[in-house]
Amino acid sequence: MSFQRTRLSTSLVLAIGAGAFAHIAIAQEAGQRVEITGSRIVSPNAASPAPVQVLTAADIAASGSVNLQEIILKNPAFGTPTISRTNSNFITSSVGVSTIDLRNLGEERTLVLVNGRRYVAGQSGQAAIDLNTIPTDLIERVEILTGGASALYGSDAVGGVVNIILKKSIKGILLDAQVGQSQEGDDTLRKFSASVGANSSDGKSKMIGHFSVSKQGPVYSADRSISAIDGFSKAEGLTGDPADLFVNLTPFYSSFAPQGRFFYQGGNRTFDANGNLVPFSTNGPNGDGVGAHGYNRNAIRTIAVPTDRLLFAANGEHQVSEMAKVFFEGTYAATKTKSRLEPFAVDSTGGTNPIFAGGKFVPAETLVNGEKVKNPYMPQALFNLLTDRDGDGLKDYNFTRRLSDIANRGNKTDRDTFRFLTGVEGDIGKWNYNAYAAYGFTKEAQYGTGQVNAANFRYALAAIPDANGNVICADPIARASGCVPVNVFGANTISPAAAQYLHAPSTLVTKITQSFTGATISGEPVELPAGPLGVAVGVEYRKETSSDVADALTQLGLNLGNARPITEGGFDVKEAFGEVRIPILKDKPFVKSLDASLAVRSGKYSSAGSTTSWNAGFDWAFNSMFRFRATTAQSTRAPNIGELFQGPNQTFPTGLVDPCVGVTATSTGAISEACRKDPGVMANIAANGKFTLTQADLQGVSGFNKGNQSLGAEKGRSTTLGLVMTPMANLDVTVDYYKIEISDAIELPGRQFQLTQCYGGDPFFCKDIARRQVAVGGNSAGALAIINSTFENTGGRFNEGVDITTSFRTKLAGGNFLGRLSYSHLMKAWQKTTPDAERDHTTGEVGAPKDRWTMLLGYDIGNFGLKSTISYIGKSYLDDQFMIASEYPKEAGKVAAKTYTDAQLTYRMGKSAQFYFGVNNLFNTKPPLIPSGLPGNDTGVETDGGTYDAIGRRYYLGLRYAFD
Repeated sequence: MSFQRTRLSTSLVLAIGAGAFAHIAIAQEAGQRVEITGSRIVSPNAASPAPVQVLTAADIAASGSVNLQEIILKNPAFGTPTISRTNSNFITSSVGVSTIDLRNLGEERTLVLVNGRRYVAGQSGQAAIDLNTIPTDLIERVEILTGGASALYGSDAVGGVVNIILKKSIKGILLDAQVGQSQEGDDTLRKFSASVGANSSDGKSKMIGHFSVSKQGPVYSADRSISAIDGFSKAEGLTGDPADLFVNLTPFYSSFAPQGRFFYQGGNRTFDANGNLVPFSTNGPNGDGVGAHGYNRNAIRTIAVPTDRLLFAANGEHQVSEMAKVFFEGTYAATKTKSRLEPFAVDSTGGTNPIFAGGKFVPAETLVNGEKVKNPYMPQALFNLLTDRDGDGLKDYNFTRRLSDIANRGNKTDRDTFRFLTGVEGDIGKWNYNAYAAYGFTKEAQYGTGQVNAANFRYALAAIPDANGNVICADPIARASGCVPVNVFGANTISPAAAQYLHAPSTLVTKITQSFTGATISGEPVELPAGPLGVAVGVEYRKETSSDVADALTQLGLNLGNARPITEGGFDVKEAFGEVRIPILKDKPFVKSLDASLAVRSGKYSSAGSTTSWNAGFDWAFNSMFRFRATTAQSTRAPNIGELFQGPNQTFPTGLVDPCVGVTATSTGAISEACRKDPGVMANIAANGKFTLTQADLQGVSGFNKGNQSLGAEKGRSTTLGLVMTPMANLDVTVDYYKIEISDAIELPGRQFQLTQCYGGDPFFCKDIARRQVAVGGNSAGALAIINSTFENTGGRFNEGVDITTSFRTKLAGGNFLGRLSYSHLMKAWQKTTPDAERDHTTGEVGAPKDRWTMLLGYDIGNFGLKSTISYIGKSYLDDQFMIASEYPKEAGKVAAKTYTDAQLTYRMGKSAQFYFGVNNLFNTKPPLIPSGLPGNDTGVETDGGTYDAIGRRYYLGLRYAFD
């Protein structure tokens, strides 16, 4: 087979590229049959009755983005992603994965397709794909279908569908190189990509190959003024004054300090910089950090994790005969990320995962041959303060310590995604057929540092002198196994040998596999008076598996960190679907065309049983200027593997309000009575006069999230009504109303909700809540210790709003001007965890503002082009559950609106080269301060890093070059 190459057309590269998210028709040759997002019927008259917004290749080029997530999130229909570079530093796996969430209904309810077909997930146990694995320079367009579409595409399309269409033809070679960084000198960017295409001389074969590599550097919390110092909301648990909600109490250092804090009967001590034994002061005598013994965790934390990507992609097709064409798609993506957290904070006796379980204290002396032998590392001044608290006749103590002399915590992750699809398609008379099969996998290998072996720590703390005066471990069996005694008294006192003995590097290996096959037949077999009847039928089979295996210590929680048992499982599903489009009227008064459509899909899951989805709609064109469309649908979502099979996975929730705070022995009301039933709460009240919490209490709550193999599918009902107007040739306007309601939603109840319900009179929610019964270390009696949560089919969600888009283009001063606006107004949104629960209204909360819009403006003249994107995030409020529990008025939790402006200047040199220079966050808009302790805070970022820009102004410079 001979191939020829011709010069790559630069029209796409040099297109104005300023507009995105417009409702546009996809250009096609006359009579060519195509399939569009929103219908399986292949037809030359393809049109979707559901609203479809389109993002073009030129839009992506104009954004300067190396990751598709970055530009998609500017569409106001999308909510805050669960995982991105700027909100994933603290998650225990999938750091740096890029997901998307339509309508804030959850990423698991947004189905992402590639060329109309499924793609392997990017994180274990989940269905959401990782957009890091999609080559942005190979994208032809992205079609965004808002509204339920499970009847067409299967499970997960409850909130909508994002269909990524890759280029099928490139002539020649296109190179793209880009560098950039923030104005602070970090968030560095390096990118290079090469795309090449070739066609056979007889036109029967096409081939595309793509290679790209990109590196995005880290941004550290210490390098931004908003997050440089560890802080905490002044109001939370401290003053109760609503005016203090957004006042960041800094410093609010951690009480887990590198030099240690040592507790004994009646007090505690620490060491100053000179090694003297002194009383402990978290933030200094004056609260300004001067003379403080606490630890600034934000000095180590990360805002944006460094992410390296390597991508190979290829696709091709060959016309075997007039009736058959074979095709393939292949992708391989390798991603490397690195998180960085402060060193581990160990609590010998208290906390969630203590070295000594059951409240046992650390012996300060050991019986050797019947005689008491003092730990030789312990300073005599501290030893003199100790007593025997557990009745064994030996002095004891307990301590907290930041293990700075062992290692920072963090994970290095290597993630590999592979997908290969092949199939055959063609036309037989009036019918089009398409058959395909695919296999894909995502593997993640994660290596973590900073954890310690609890058993080794216990042995190492029991130190005695040997006959030569050397310090050794007291236990002879431990000594024979390599035990090294540890000195925890003061900063930098742990020897390298002891650090090596204690250190427990963690590993995590995950793998997701997906295989599917399917076939579709569509056509227009009958000509009706108003046009051809369109029909499509098909079958699909899909199998998915997932496994998540941590090292043995992590599985059992014996490295003092999050316990993470093995999670593995899978399911398969058999589905059949059909769709029909019926032309009803054509070329009548007030009816240029009127079509109706109906689709249904039936599935049988090995995990969740049988499901049925359907949708119905109509498309009514009054004339060439006005068109009305409407759809109603029932969508289903089967539980994903994590929701079904996840073992008890430990988490450490923040931003919780304990309903018992402030309760006294005589306060009245149902909450006070419920709180006083707990002996630990009563002990706290007896000691303090009212129920109070310490800083360690506020930061020391844990819990386990668990799967549920009894889950069934959830159901979503959606309605969309839309008006499309083209009052003049260069102006398009669309107005779409949507309403989505989900029943039997698969949810974790939410820990604040569990607390509110338990102490509001519903004992069902109390079974998963445990409090500490005695004061241990820095934790108070009665403080919350554990709040567990299990996935259930008990939830409900609702989302209602209006989308408006406009597009205007015209000649202006010898050049071309293009403007587009995409606006979304959220009318109502709520969720609830049980059918009888009160609705938790989320309308207007952080991450889900009532109003969002994006305006794109572009102008080109001669060889120059200027593009600008202006994104507006409306005013928001803190989570109302937090505000209610804290007894704050709603207005006290107001978060100001933010507007971000991006701009790009291009210059064309000759026919082959284009230089571009861009600035993101042109005016360096600062993110709103959302301190630790408030909902919406991302740890170490001091704002919602998934919603607002926490990095600041960034510059980039690039060159695109096309040649034979």
